Amino acid sequence: MYAQKANAPTRKAVTVPSLRAMKADGRRIVMLTAYDASFAAQLELAGVDVALVGDSLGMVIQGHASTLPVTLDHMVYHTSLVARGLSATLLVADLPFMADRDVPHALEAGARLVGEGGAAMVKIEGAAPHVLEIITALVERVIPVCAHLGLTPQSVHKFGGFRIQGREQEAAEQLVAQAKAVEAAGASLLVLEGIPTALGERITRTVSIPTIGIGAGPHCDGQVLVIHDMLGITPGKRPKFSKDFLAGRDSVAAAIAAYAEDVRKGIFPAPEHCFD
Repeated sequence: MYAQKANAPTRKAVTVPSLRAMKADGRRIVMLTAYDASFAAQLELAGVDVALVGDSLGMVIQGHASTLPVTLDHMVYHTSLVARGLSATLLVADLPFMADRDVPHALEAGARLVGEGGAAMVKIEGAAPHVLEIITALVERVIPVCAHLGLTPQSVHKFGGFRIQGREQEAAEQLVAQAKAVEAAGASLLVLEGIPTALGERITRTVSIPTIGIGAGPHCDGQVLVIHDMLGITPGKRPKFSKDFLAGRDSVAAAIAAYAEDVRKGIFPAPEHCFD
């Protein structure tokens, strides 16, 4: 016996330009992680706009304490799995730890994630000078980039753990400057993680590219969660910024659909999912 792939309702494909149009129109962007074809198909059926193959797979799939052990081969493999479950949903893949150590390595990684993995965009953490150079180099070679600022998991040792960023004035100003810098370098999308609500709103109003929040408040142009967190199946304590959407529902499909609806209506994240 084999599982037959579900036929997703026909809908217009989400593209990099259409994300900017969604921001301009005030339509919230729904993003969710996926790591295999089956869950990707569920995102597709629910009308999720963007699927993210995050290096979070190191924690929720591989069982590591951080994202650092994830390799480029791991990312290419899981990205290719997710690509097979999608048709209209835009696919974004993380550059794993140290793939951004210099421009040549980052270009090779980006080319593999797009060429072998089927991603439409790659995500890179931080805004150090070499990262800005990499963003520009990728964009010049027609590989769209999603930047990632705030609580960047690959910097867990530098931060001393998974700590909220931008609470002090100087740190907040630095994040605003970094957001402007990644946009100027050519990023088409910006994930903001683990920052105060007011700062998430300020950055969203400052940049013209769409912002996607995860623990960054309700004023971002969209939201993203790790699918294992929003299904309540991640071992241990669920992050404050997440919510168990499977609770009270009878299927994964219903949970994903509820998440998408709550993001689009501005119901999620609620105050209890945000940081002061």
